[in-house]
Amino acid sequence: MDVSLLISIAAIVVLLVLSAFFSGSETALTAASRARLHHLEHKGNRRAKIVGRLSEQKDRLIGSILLGNNLVNILASALATSILIGYFGDAGVAYATIGMTALVLIFAEIMPKTYALRQPDRTALAVAPLVSAFVFVLSPVTRFLQIIVRLSLRIVGIDVRANEQLTSAAEEIRSTVDLHSMDGNIVKHERDMIGSILDLSDVALDEIMIHRKNMELINADDSSSEIVDQVLGSSYTRLPIYRNDADDIVGVLHAKDVLRAISAHEGDLNDLDIVAVASAPWFVPETTTLREQLNAFRQRRAHFALIVDEYGALMGLVTLEDILEEIVGDISDEHDQHVAGIRKESDGSYIIDGSMTIRDLNRLYDWDLPDEEASTIAGLVVYEAAVIPVPGQRFTFHNFRFEILRRQRNQIVSLRITPPVATVPENS
Repeated sequence: MDVSLLISIAAIVVLLVLSAFFSGSETALTAASRARLHHLEHKGNRRAKIVGRLSEQKDRLIGSILLGNNLVNILASALATSILIGYFGDAGVAYATIGMTALVLIFAEIMPKTYALRQPDRTALAVAPLVSAFVFVLSPVTRFLQIIVRLSLRIVGIDVRANEQLTSAAEEIRSTVDLHSMDGNIVKHERDMIGSILDLSDVALDEIMIHRKNMELINADDSSSEIVDQVLGSSYTRLPIYRNDADDIVGVLHAKDVLRAISAHEGDLNDLDIVAVASAPWFVPETTTLREQLNAFRQRRAHFALIVDEYGALMGLVTLEDILEEIVGDISDEHDQHVAGIRKESDGSYIIDGSMTIRDLNRLYDWDLPDEEASTIAGLVVYEAAVIPVPGQRFTFHNFRFEILRRQRNQIVSLRITPPVATVPENS
């Protein structure tokens, strides 16, 4: 066999190997997990730092890899064509086209890209130094090519410098969590917790607050013994004190402070000024988001806040525990009075208290009921129906069937909800 033929064949093999390297590198560097590589970078991994630098200059990276890949593929095809023309004449062009297409497709594209997709992080770390050097060498050429590309795109009205962010970071995290949840790597409870953390900035206090009609209040005009009995008999450690009416909150009484005051007075309640024992009330607007309130709780080292509307009227209250429950789910202790608000029927429907929040139902059963216009399920029915329904009335909203079971005055107390497909809550 001719020596020049052997050299040409060897050159084609080397060029195919280089093509495979470029193809695999492109796939690995674009598919590698930014989070894992960022973690490795912070741990001092030099190759991870190189990958990070390459990711920051994607235009140059992709341009250099494509330039190198096309050069080696074209050169390999030219060598194969010249060899086959020498043996088969003009028909060698067709043979070279078919043969090189198959070789490039199998060994220089599919095989390296498949491997890189299966091991993106490991492959990216392995090829990073060589790719970085290659990008540096070809940077003058790629910059020139980028100028031509940008000018060409600008002619047709496309400005590549406008870096449009289609998805927010929160949406990317949520999508990643959903994907891992589908794979079984994240259980439903963990997914709900992460989703709730991401929603903290979108949820206002009025959506999770304890409404004023459900608040336990202390009348400052009651006797000290009556107030002490109410504090000791309550399941709450903090109770608001009002004078004259519920909108006139004069303080917040902590059970520990009451016990300290009783101890200081040696059990004598006659001279005990309960209002003086109470701490000053903290009022926050109803439009405050959960994230803002959580940060405020941390800064003030407080656990309790009263919520008012734009006119200063008392709306309800919120505690640190309420916000934490939005993240981790229900938190119960030995003093909590748990009220079951949901009962599943054999036909797949649910008997639900009207005061149940839409967010809790969506999180519990993976429903998608809207919570923009109302925070409770009763509020949603009233909003959608545009009337205050009476027991026995049935409605269909958002593919859910609602039947009013019980109403107290103008408030829906209990209703039956039938989802589009009867669902059973997943075990968390």
